Amino acid sequence: MWKVVESLKRLWEIFFVALKLGCTSFGGPTAHLGYFQQEYVQKRKWLSAHDYGQLVMLSQFLPGPASSQVGMGIGLLRGGVLGSFLSFLGFTLPSVLILILFAYFSMFTELKMDWIHGLKLVAVAIIAHAIWDMSKKLLSTKWHWLIAFLALITVLMWIHPLAQIAAILIAACFGFQLLKKTDEGNTSKLVYIPISKTTGIVLLALFFMLLLGLPILSALWHHEWFSLMEKFYLAGALVFGGGHVVLPLLETQFVQSGQISTSDFLAGYGMTQAVPGPLFTFAAYIGMVIAGVPGAIIATFAIFLPAFLLVVGALPFWISLSRIARLRGAMAGANAAVIGILAAAFIHPIVTQTILSALDIFIVAIFLWCLIRWKIQPYLLVLLGIAVGVIFYT
Repeated sequence: MWKVVESLKRLWEIFFVALKLGCTSFGGPTAHLGYFQQEYVQKRKWLSAHDYGQLVMLSQFLPGPASSQVGMGIGLLRGGVLGSFLSFLGFTLPSVLILILFAYFSMFTELKMDWIHGLKLVAVAIIAHAIWDMSKKLLSTKWHWLIAFLALITVLMWIHPLAQIAAILIAACFGFQLLKKTDEGNTSKLVYIPISKTTGIVLLALFFMLLLGLPILSALWHHEWFSLMEKFYLAGALVFGGGHVVLPLLETQFVQSGQISTSDFLAGYGMTQAVPGPLFTFAAYIGMVIAGVPGAIIATFAIFLPAFLLVVGALPFWISLSRIARLRGAMAGANAAVIGILAAAFIHPIVTQTILSALDIFIVAIFLWCLIRWKIQPYLLVLLGIAVGVIFYT
């Protein structure tokens, strides 16, 4: 009985923490990883910086929403498959509800969103602080720093969805040769994976069965809901690079087919940029416009399902690989590349599209001071960002 109570308490904690992050994590996937690092690694110590880096690295290899996959992975390690689902639900629910309401009311009014710029400045400070903190823990030698720098240059110069994967693979090769000795003592502390490799194989097989089977079902049964399920599942299963990259695919699927107008599509995407949580929740808006609340639910479920099946299915194998002594150098090199990739995303598009004036630089510096000197909680910084946005940008 006591174990059941403890299990329920842990599951509730997973959902509540993810829900709080879902309400306060503005700024896109790179910013979300910064929020996660502060909440799960620094504050709650649910996992080490090294293990967090392993999850981030895995999310870079898989298609779909990177930050959501990291959250699902943390939920899995903390509370099993149900914990993974609750982590996803908590992080996603706020933005889904906001976008459903926006789709419903958008025909009646036009919302003024200039104050959102204050929240974007908060995201800049959060990301900068998180990257620096992760760098101190994961970049322990000059070789780590060199690999991170080369990954940063690669991603900035080669604008392609596969650039991140290529940078990580090349860094792993360098790490295998250069970091074999420097990373010998850095073993994973994830001593227990709540699911077996057999379960992982079943989930990975289900991913491919749906990938091949849903188009067949949609062709056999010409129903709106089957069509939505197929299109959003394929979007979540085949797109590397996060929410921004899925935009052209969704535009082709729904705008060019005439299911949603260009103006409605762009309005929804703009709103998605303004709300917290993952960018893939744009699916909820499209589903709501096309088929009401049931369409929103189906679209959200379908676009995130591949990410869930992949990260939960792959994690037991990924952690096992990280424990092999000969591969730790490769993992250390890949971890260093992740830092470089995050830094590249921080430079462009986050800084280049957010820092527009000297006032922006000053405000970000103040936010960083609050994080470093006063150790202010991120959700309080979000409230401060809203106030700054209302005072200075409206």
